[in-house]
Amino acid sequence: MARVLSIALASLGLMAGAESAAAEAARAPGVSTKALPAVWQVHAIRYATIDSFPVRALVAGADSTRRMGIAMMFWLLQGPAGRRVLVDAGFYRQKFLDSWKPSDFVRPSEALARFGVPPDSVTDVIVSHVHWDHLDGADLFPNARVWIQREEYQYYVGADGAPAHAAIDSLDAAMLARLMQAGRVTLVEGDGKEILPGVTAYTGGRHTFASQYLSVRLAKGTAVIASDNLYLYENLDHHVPIAQTLDPASNLAAQDRMRMIASTPRLIVPGHDPAVFQRFHGDRRGAVRIE
Repeated sequence: MARVLSIALASLGLMAGAESAAAEAARAPGVSTKALPAVWQVHAIRYATIDSFPVRALVAGADSTRRMGIAMMFWLLQGPAGRRVLVDAGFYRQKFLDSWKPSDFVRPSEALARFGVPPDSVTDVIVSHVHWDHLDGADLFPNARVWIQREEYQYYVGADGAPAHAAIDSLDAAMLARLMQAGRVTLVEGDGKEILPGVTAYTGGRHTFASQYLSVRLAKGTAVIASDNLYLYENLDHHVPIAQTLDPASNLAAQDRMRMIASTPRLIVPGHDPAVFQRFHGDRRGAVRIE
């Protein structure tokens, strides 16, 4: 009996040794037993300010006398296999510069280049919605695939490239149609779709017909890039819908869902709040890392 027990223990020892060796091999460079989840670095990049903007146009029911300088920004995601993804693309066409007279303006492509990322290295542009200040710069990135919700595209862009509804500018509708004809547009099929590893698109904010927001897997936690489905931290902190929504109840439901998706409310990033550049930190002017 003692001899049998001794043999069994020796066998277990050999098994443990084999498992330990396997674990060491898995940790060795170039050896992987299982693919690791995709994680991303996320930066908010600011390229302009629109001064003295009425807060009532951002926060439903806000005091009509309140005004603030809102940040014009887009988001850079750097992730697996050298992928460089923009969430939204800003604006640059002269008609918008003339109409809105932004201060501290640089083209989004130039703001990205200043950050150290060449515009032609961008692999993807995920468009949250069709408004000019988020869509207009999509053609500044010549090698990027453009992602937009199918319902958003079909609702706003006519077959001839003309606007089907008023929320999209005629120049941007024509531009988006050209990109579609060139085979550079992918239509996202609704809510809760992982469109890239670690990047999931959600609908429901109803800023436009089918606006989308994103969750992004970070090294530590999950961030939500709300874009204009959440204008300011004030909307989230006070649970107040954005002023420009087709459905206030849906917008509040989206805010609640963002809280469930993000690892912490701190990682929910609104679309135009200059406080983003105070709450987060970066080593380059006009850019902060979301972490």
